[in-house]
Formats: sequence, C-alpha cells, structure tokens
Amino acid sequence: MPILSEVGMSWVQGLMVAAAVLPFGAALAAKAGGRRFDNEDPRPWLAAQQGWRARANAAQANLFEGLPFFYAAVLYALYAGSQPDRLASLMGAWVALRVLYVLAYILGRGTVRSLIWVAALAVNLTILWA
Repeated sequence: MPILSEVGMSWVQGLMVAAAVLPFGAALAAKAGGRRFDNEDPRPWLAAQQGWRARANAAQANLFEGLPFFYAAVLYALYAGSQPDRLASLMGAWVALRVLYVLAYILGRGTVRSLIWVAALAVNLTILWA
C-alpha cells in the first residue's frame, strides 16, 4: 500500500472520531455556564432552555441523527474500494460543514443552517459513491 494511502487511512480514522465527538461539543455548548444545571437529571433542564442553549441542544440531536448515514456511507465507500485520500477529503468537508452547521444553529441563522445541512447531505451522498 502506498504511503499516501496509509496517510489517507489515518485521516479516515481520525475523521470518524471527529464526527463522533461533534455532538458532545454541541452538548457542552448547551450546558456551559447554565444556571441550576442538574447533571443528575439533565434532560428536563435542557428541555426548559430557550434561545441559543435550546438551539445548541437541538444541534446536538441533529448531529447524532446524522451519524448513522455518515458512517454507513464511509464504510460502504471503503468496502467498495474508494481511495482513502479522496474519502478523507470528502469526510473532512462533511465534518467542516457540520461544525459550521452547529455555529449557524447556535447563532439562530436558520436559512444558512439549512443550506449548510443540504451541502453536508450532498457531501455525504458523494461519499457513498466515492
């Protein structure tokens, strides 16, 4: 296996981990500095939040919802013999778009958020056929 493909595979692995931890970043944003946060029973507290905290929590849920399709597309692409370097590039684009998605969600930019979501979906479909 050429060196470039080995480097690509390390990126693939790293980006799979990055995708997995994105929801936790949104969760931390939702909870950070919150008054009366109850870690013993966090869901009612989160459900009562408004504004950017509520949007960060919603972003967390959406990130978790998007992971199965992302992982399935990546695994299928690897199974089908996709070049790891190309796959890593597409995965990096997907992760970057999802980070931008969280930021747009927290900032309350609904139209921008939706456009980013569509772009991430298009990248995910491209991964599937990479």
